[in-house]
Amino acid sequence: MAGATEVPEPRQVVGALIRDPHDRIFVQRRSADRRLFPECWDVVGGAVEEGESPQEALRREIAEETGWRLRRVLARVAHEEWTADGLRHIESDYVVEVDGDLSSPELERDKHTEFAWIAADGLSLLDENAQRSGSTFIKDVVTAAHSWLADAAGKRNRTP
Repeated sequence: MAGATEVPEPRQVVGALIRDPHDRIFVQRRSADRRLFPECWDVVGGAVEEGESPQEALRREIAEETGWRLRRVLARVAHEEWTADGLRHIESDYVVEVDGDLSSPELERDKHTEFAWIAADGLSLLDENAQRSGSTFIKDVVTAAHSWLADAAGKRNRTP
């Protein structure tokens, strides 16, 4: 078609909501010089590369950003579309368990400056993101992870 503008396919993105044995979720702060969302809290994740499945992308991103190894995917708790720099992204976020020293992640120091484990009653830390970026996305997905964990715990504790 003459004059038609080709719209690029949305970029597929995965997020790992890494849980510890106390049902806390791992977050890391993006460095100040990051182009997107500088100094905001974030979950582990990134783009799904060509020929890669979402689970393969989770495995790669977890290893790259923390040095940990994906043990298992427990649930997908979010599937959202967002736009940054004019590019559409479709993000799927998964509650996962990992193997490795959870007290000592190997952060990519040029990309992340600190980390925290967020309990269900500690979500207010993520309010900083709304002030910095105007977005509640990370708080929303961490909240979804905690809701799923609470539901799963309730099902495990229910007696027949």
